[in-house]
Amino acid sequence: MNRYKKLLSDTVILGLGTFGSKLLVFLLMPFYTAWLSTSQYSTAELITSTANLLIPLACVGITNGIFRFAAEREADQKTVFSTSIALLGMGLGGFCLLSPLLGLISYFDGYTWLLVAYVFFANVQGVCAQYVRATDRTRLFAIQGILNTLLTIGCNVLFLAVWDLGVTGYVLSVVLGNILTTVYLVIAAKLWRVFRPAAVSRPLMGELLRFSLPLIPTTVCWLITDLSDRYMVTYFCGSDANGVYSAAYKIPTIVNLVSGIFLQAWQFSAVAESSDRESCSKFYSEVFRGFLSLIFIGSAGLVLLSPFLTRLLLNERFHGAAEFMPTLLCAAALEAVVAFLASVYMVRKKSMHSFFTALIGTVANLILNLSLIPRFGALGAAIATLAAYALVLIARLIDAPRLISFRLYLPRLTANVLLLLSSAAMITRMPKHAILWSLFFTVAITILNAPALLRALKGIVQKRQS
Repeated sequence: MNRYKKLLSDTVILGLGTFGSKLLVFLLMPFYTAWLSTSQYSTAELITSTANLLIPLACVGITNGIFRFAAEREADQKTVFSTSIALLGMGLGGFCLLSPLLGLISYFDGYTWLLVAYVFFANVQGVCAQYVRATDRTRLFAIQGILNTLLTIGCNVLFLAVWDLGVTGYVLSVVLGNILTTVYLVIAAKLWRVFRPAAVSRPLMGELLRFSLPLIPTTVCWLITDLSDRYMVTYFCGSDANGVYSAAYKIPTIVNLVSGIFLQAWQFSAVAESSDRESCSKFYSEVFRGFLSLIFIGSAGLVLLSPFLTRLLLNERFHGAAEFMPTLLCAAALEAVVAFLASVYMVRKKSMHSFFTALIGTVANLILNLSLIPRFGALGAAIATLAAYALVLIARLIDAPRLISFRLYLPRLTANVLLLLSSAAMITRMPKHAILWSLFFTVAITILNAPALLRALKGIVQKRQS
């Protein structure tokens, strides 16, 4: 199977598995926002966001390392898996010993045990799932994603609508979903046959740590960029305002979802093709062109529809989210491009580059949050997030091509960003004529990108037939 056919096939499989499951989550947003008050929703989001901040620390970043090392064609997969599990065990053991310190944070009063359980089982499930993905069992990886979502939603309905457990029920649903999905992965992939204590390799452990450890602060940087918004909005504007702001994040995650589906498939293809530098550069250029077109056309459409999506998916108490959503959608588009460029660092095993570029965005985000939120409220947090991703994008556009030389299409990228920002500004600040202006900018973005997207699709079809 040629590389384009493989990339398309994996993307379709992951898309069917991931998009279908995530679509259920979006459709259930009215359910969540009806059964949780704005304050409860804020607390639940703070717990899950903080858990996501702790996840890479507790697993010493090994969920990233196991994929990169197991995906190599010449990898000894039993050794990689066994060594990764050993590192995971040490990381989680240290996390459990330090977990009583979480009780010192007043936000988590009564919820510390939930936070620990969330982090522990998310890491176990994550390592198993990433190993399955690295060994090219894409269908199984997609199925476990669907199963995880269905289990989580089923538990949410039971814990919120039937037993009315509030924040505890919301978070516990995710924990149980991860536990049951891990059991399924162990059985379906026969992982007990792969793990061998005797296969644990100290030299490989060192290599994994050298690659994975810099990704911990990288992941933490991104999570701080997102999490600092929630904490500062809560501090300056109150829990209700943060609940509305957190809800505004849900629709921009559609962009993250679509890009994430593709990037999961792309990472495997990029690693597989990394040995031939000339071929790799050409592959990157062609894929990047199509990726930019897809992301900006989709983001422009969501900005245009954001007022309608707010009313469709959120309870009326959360309709204020429409003010922040266009800006967050722009940030999500830039985040997607930033994530694509991160694949260069993964392929070349230059994880320190990923960290330093992410750090630029985190520092900028913290400074801008402190400056803008007191003046503009939650909208200031959205602007700070957008500016942070813009700075990281500029840094990676300068840095990434030094490792893999490929075309960046800078004129088209710049035009896309300016048009998308213009559309978001109109929707946010000119409600009387916003839709017409946003429609104009959306059409302009579509005209700009459609030829490149069609060329990319045509090229894939031709290569599949050849």
